[in-house]
Amino acid sequence: MTVQLRPVRRLRGTVTVPGDKSISHRALILNALAEGDAVIDGFLPAADCLRTLECLKAYGAQFKREGERVRVRGRGLGRLQEPATVLDCGNSGTTMRLLCGVAAGVDGFSVLTGDASLRRRPMARVLNPLRAMGAQVDGRDGGTRAPLSLRGPSGGTLRPFAGRLETASAQVKSAVLLAALAANGVSRLEEIAPSRDHTERLLQAMGVDVRRDGPSVEIRPGNGLAPLDVRIPADLSAAAFWLVAASIVPDAELCLPAVGVNPTRSGVLDVLTAMGADIERREERMMGPEPVADLVVRSARLRGTTIDGDLVARAIDELPVLAVAAALAEGVTEIRDAAELGLKESDRIRSTAALLRALGATVEERADGLRIEGGRPLHGAALESAGDHRIAMAAAVAALVAEGECQLRGEETVAISYPTFWRDLAQITGDTAMA
Repeated sequence: MTVQLRPVRRLRGTVTVPGDKSISHRALILNALAEGDAVIDGFLPAADCLRTLECLKAYGAQFKREGERVRVRGRGLGRLQEPATVLDCGNSGTTMRLLCGVAAGVDGFSVLTGDASLRRRPMARVLNPLRAMGAQVDGRDGGTRAPLSLRGPSGGTLRPFAGRLETASAQVKSAVLLAALAANGVSRLEEIAPSRDHTERLLQAMGVDVRRDGPSVEIRPGNGLAPLDVRIPADLSAAAFWLVAASIVPDAELCLPAVGVNPTRSGVLDVLTAMGADIERREERMMGPEPVADLVVRSARLRGTTIDGDLVARAIDELPVLAVAAALAEGVTEIRDAAELGLKESDRIRSTAALLRALGATVEERADGLRIEGGRPLHGAALESAGDHRIAMAAAVAALVAEGECQLRGEETVAISYPTFWRDLAQITGDTAMA
């Protein structure tokens, strides 16, 4: 489908961003592994999270969903049943990678697949640690791509993991931690760079002994997980589109309530602040194990910056829309150390560059990122989502300041992570045609 996008001069209002996608996945999985009942409020009912919910049903967990509230009845560690069907993860890499960790500890056989995009994505980085723990794993392309088959050892007991992860990935780390719950001793893993710690925070809140010492995480499996009622913060990755939009539109002020500001994934705030954005944090507080704040963002004159090192891991999902900000900023922005962008729902190095070029920006693709020369006006154009929800939303933000109308093909992909995106955009622009 195609949507028409028009430039605006003014943005005003409050946007209640939907629940955090990463935490929604993890709250479902960990409460399915707990024995007993729990309630998840603020759940993100997007396509990716619903895939996780449906897959967990195949393991015997029970769910009752009422909009953004989910009631969970968990099976308990060691009590998950062997799935009677293939688990379809759709487009969700988080679903596939985290459920690989779950499947590794199940005394039974699991098969995971996904759509064409997900079947192309490399899985060796998560499967190799699980093999080292004793899980039997196979799949396409030498056991590195979906469809994947996994079988935990008889009795469901794995060896503890001890080693360094190949990449800075919260999904890989979380898969290992989930598998480690079924191990017969203490697991210790080392990260090459800090990644988001939502899994560790939830595990600790559910009574699991998880400890961090610098780059190392240690987990001691014990007597199981206690069910946990969870209130999920608003998703910072979704809020990022409004943070950039309000920064680049000439007359803008937006309020984003109760957004998660976990420091292990708040790189987008650090990058925008370095670029000169006017972002205010109000009423910083804790929502369960997660820090949140009300964010107020206003128009600002942005300048180029460098995004590299650990900052990339803390802003990996926000880099496409940050590239839009860079195209409007004065000076040059360089994104380095971000080869991981090429392994997302699309090759986001290529698809982000294609988006910016279509709008008239000057951008250079590199193996590990982008070099963007900012400060030039953008113009209306025919834009492609590349089947990627974050590219589609970044395109919509760029169109707000382009000279002339844009046409975006593939607008429906936003349902993967932000089902109400077009409604929220219509609310703050006053353009009801987009609702």
